[in-house]
Amino acid sequence: MNLGLEGKTALVTGGSHGIGLAIALALAEEGCQLHIASRTMERLAMAVGRVRGLPGECQAHQFDALVSESVELLAQQILEVGGVDILINNVGGGGRWGSTPLETPMEIWSQVYQKNAGAAVQLTRALLPTMLQRGWGRVVTISSIHGREAGSKPWFMMAKSAEIALMKGLAVDPTLSGRGVTFNTVAPGFISIQGKDTEPSRGTPEDVAAAVVFLCSQQARHINGACLVVDGGEGRAF
Repeated sequence: MNLGLEGKTALVTGGSHGIGLAIALALAEEGCQLHIASRTMERLAMAVGRVRGLPGECQAHQFDALVSESVELLAQQILEVGGVDILINNVGGGGRWGSTPLETPMEIWSQVYQKNAGAAVQLTRALLPTMLQRGWGRVVTISSIHGREAGSKPWFMMAKSAEIALMKGLAVDPTLSGRGVTFNTVAPGFISIQGKDTEPSRGTPEDVAAAVVFLCSQQARHINGACLVVDGGEGRAF
């Protein structure tokens, strides 16, 4: 199936390993020109090396999602080279941070929000105008099943729920709807990341990447404001 993505430009945050790298590789295979953003230069270099063996070209950007100024600088760098057609808000985490709700300091609550929803808000607001001018765009945010149901720490569930609300809110906004840009969320369940998780695998980064790439495709133009769960039946929400 031709997904109609050849020649499109995409930014994948947290794209140097795990789910983000799988998404970057899948988009490159479809002929997308890539920007990969991550905090660690060593991982970025390795990721770019893998992507450069595929049809799409690739540029690396170092940034820290926990620092608002760093996120804004990334957005400026992307805009200086013409913006993107596809934004993948993948960077996130914090589900294992902290201890109990009363013992975990507010700093952790704020950091987890910024790393997930905060960075997604900043990048989406900065890069969306170019998509609207072109009349075509895709914004896909990687949340979690714990953005839809209980099962993790409150600060993480709040941040992941906010990501889902962000995409839905933009999708139904009357100033944005019908202008060729879609806003969707993918909510993975347990995903086994090589070198990190030791539990039995219930899913792979490639499983998530396949869903993301489809949402970016021409065929998914009428899917807007959806939250696509990729969890192998792990979740309990309807």
